[in-house]
Amino acid sequence: HARNMFLLCRAFCLCVLWSRYLTVGQPDDGKRYICRAVPLTGDSTCPVTLLPELSAGGQEEELRNTVMQLRETILQQKETISKQVGTISELNTKLSLCGTATDERKNSKGGSWGKEKQNTMGDVPRDPNDTIDSLGKTMAGLKDSWDSVRKSELRDLLQRRLSELEKQLLKKVSSLEQEKSMLSNATAAYRQKTESTLNALVERINELEKGTGSDGNSPEQFKLSLPQQMYAFTLCMWIKSSASPGIGTPFSYGVPGQANEIVLIEWGNNPIELLINDKVAQLPIDVRDGRWHHICISWTTRDGQWDAYQDGEKLGTGDNLAAWHPIKPGGVIILGQEQDVVGGRFDAGQAFVGELSQVNIWDRILKPSEIQSVANCSAYLAGNVIQWLAGNVEVFGRGAFKRPLEVCLERLPNA
Repeated sequence: HARNMFLLCRAFCLCVLWSRYLTVGQPDDGKRYICRAVPLTGDSTCPVTLLPELSAGGQEEELRNTVMQLRETILQQKETISKQVGTISELNTKLSLCGTATDERKNSKGGSWGKEKQNTMGDVPRDPNDTIDSLGKTMAGLKDSWDSVRKSELRDLLQRRLSELEKQLLKKVSSLEQEKSMLSNATAAYRQKTESTLNALVERINELEKGTGSDGNSPEQFKLSLPQQMYAFTLCMWIKSSASPGIGTPFSYGVPGQANEIVLIEWGNNPIELLINDKVAQLPIDVRDGRWHHICISWTTRDGQWDAYQDGEKLGTGDNLAAWHPIKPGGVIILGQEQDVVGGRFDAGQAFVGELSQVNIWDRILKPSEIQSVANCSAYLAGNVIQWLAGNVEVFGRGAFKRPLEVCLERLPNA
């Protein structure tokens, strides 16, 4: 409202000035007049404020700018009024169409629009009830189709999973049957091996009880003594055993006051041990596979240095085993049994079960090449302290067997 009043006032003042300027014969006093809006309840006079004098060129420029602004304002108002008229006309048309549609629905006694009716307005939908029902049916149909598809896919998926599980189950059952068969065979073999070992032990115990007599000592023909004191030695033999646990005692040498002067023993689940003057070193050799093996043990009193060979290969070495202790003479060598006293008081649980051959002792350290040549049967080297001869070496007990001088090649792994 204030803007409209301002425009009217401005237009009125401009008309007054323009008419004054164009009046014929009336002189121009060089003054300008401004028209202000006056409230209805206020003073009816139109106060005029005098402005500084302007030149004729300045007045023309000011009038020209004012005319241009008025023209622009009139054009904007005209465009706005034209748009409003169009909008009003469009709204009237739609209201008229809505009224016509309402009358038609009333004439059809509340029935729904026919399918042949067309949407004349472009934005008036069909009967909402029909639309909702149609959408509901469509949704229900889509849901049924989707459920059917999902059930079909789920059924196929379950069928595939069941087939896969069935195959896995059959494969597992087959594997278990094979494992059961293998376990049964292994159990039977282990049972047979255990029974054989127990029978050998029983026979050995019976032989020990019969042969040792009341004093628990071995017969004289089973004893062998070292003839001299030794500061070094090498003990070699061929050995075959499958006893478990532990092969027992293949070799023992006792002297008065020390029954464990030289002992080679494997008992329980411990590795094979070498005892010198009752001092112990564990050897990295293993012969419990039921096959022939050639083993050599060398030792010297200097620093107690020892070496262990199996099948010609050096597997271990050590020192500080009974260092600077000489091996005493005059003792008793027993093959296959550990001595609790010199030449007697045997423990059946420490007896050797297996076969022995070519037991030889030297009073020096054999060279690795010498040991290898004996192990691969390329040379024969008899011990210079104890030689393996049928007449001078005996084995005590039936659990151990002494092999004659058969061909060496028969004991090699590839034989």
